[in-house]
Amino acid sequence: QVQLVESGGGLVQAGGSLRLSCAASGRTFSTNPMGWFRQAPGKEREFVAAASWSGSSTYYADSVKGRFTISRDNAKNTVYLQMNSLKPEDTAVYYCAARSFSYAHKSTMSHDYDYWGQGTQVTVSS
Repeated sequence: QVQLVESGGGLVQAGGSLRLSCAASGRTFSTNPMGWFRQAPGKEREFVAAASWSGSSTYYADSVKGRFTISRDNAKNTVYLQMNSLKPEDTAVYYCAARSFSYAHKSTMSHDYDYWGQGTQVTVSS
């Protein structure tokens, strides 16, 4: 059974930092693009960041560019999201996701991702 398990969420003051982790099990994703999405209350799920299978190519939503960094450790089958300079508008449930096709392009579209974690809550207080 394939599982993606996020961790690292929590409550932080504006301007603070958090590091989210997403550990995969059940199969390796070392040749698959992975991404992070988020969903705030009453809003649709939105793209945050994506990394190519090697991690050498990344892409960010404009709202987080320069503040968030996606990285991955394929030996650990884990992807990370370092979040700095957090703002109240970053408050959301954060989900990691993986594409099932090896060497596919990284995507900003949620429907391109086949595996999803259960989400971790990030709350930024002002």
